Amino acid sequence: MAESGPQNTIAFQGVPGAYSHLACREAMPGMEPLPCQTFEAAFGAVAEGRASRAMIPIENSVAGRVADIHHLMPSSGLFIVGEHFQPVNHYLLAPRGATLSGLRVVHSHAQALGQCRRLIQELGLKAVVEVDTAGAARDVAAAGDPAHAALASELAAELNDLEILRHAGATVTRFLILSRTRSDPDAANGPTVTTFVFTVRNVPGALYKAMGGFATNGVNMIKLESYMLEGTFLATQFYADIEGHPAQRPVQLAFEELEFFTSTTKVLGVYPAHPFRIENA
Repeated sequence: MAESGPQNTIAFQGVPGAYSHLACREAMPGMEPLPCQTFEAAFGAVAEGRASRAMIPIENSVAGRVADIHHLMPSSGLFIVGEHFQPVNHYLLAPRGATLSGLRVVHSHAQALGQCRRLIQELGLKAVVEVDTAGAARDVAAAGDPAHAALASELAAELNDLEILRHAGATVTRFLILSRTRSDPDAANGPTVTTFVFTVRNVPGALYKAMGGFATNGVNMIKLESYMLEGTFLATQFYADIEGHPAQRPVQLAFEELEFFTSTTKVLGVYPAHPFRIENA
């Protein structure tokens, strides 16, 4: 049984049975999960001291990046202290006694529906978008209509006494573990990842030149994404992951060159590379 108290609490977005809940149980089994209605609320729980960690999905192997997270993290005041790769197994869940042939409607989060679109088409179901997968399972259980099913986790089936009619698909979601305090690992203790955001100066070739330092210093960039700031087409922020630690000389040199061509640079976290990343490199 997890000890109670904010220091031993990890926040996640969703209701019990969500994939983020599963990630909390697998990555931080000794901590008490705290369900939050929105991502903003999960960030806020840590920022306000009601939890010491947050488990936040950042990208999925099929659906790509999770909307809004890149916008929320830089201004949250939190730091990335770890990553976790969670296998995501979608199941088609329905009230007990329901059959595949009797289903007409399936409820779930938009990403889960997209990841299982082939099955949905195969069964001729109407897809209804819900806020999250576990919430869809909870609502399907409460309604008790055998024509309605949910795409959600095995844990959601257990918590809501739903029947698993079929395995619907498998993906992997990468989660970030966030804290109020930055906690850089020792560079000598193993592979690390550094995550940062930056905006480039308004000069020709600025992005190309800013990235050049990573190439010339042999620093592997494993992720680079851009997104608009404040709903305009005039300001673009870049989000990047690299292999390496700021204490290592090649990374130091790469950042020195980066800062020469950027107007803002902010490190969001330095953390150990998850074994899944190393095993699948």
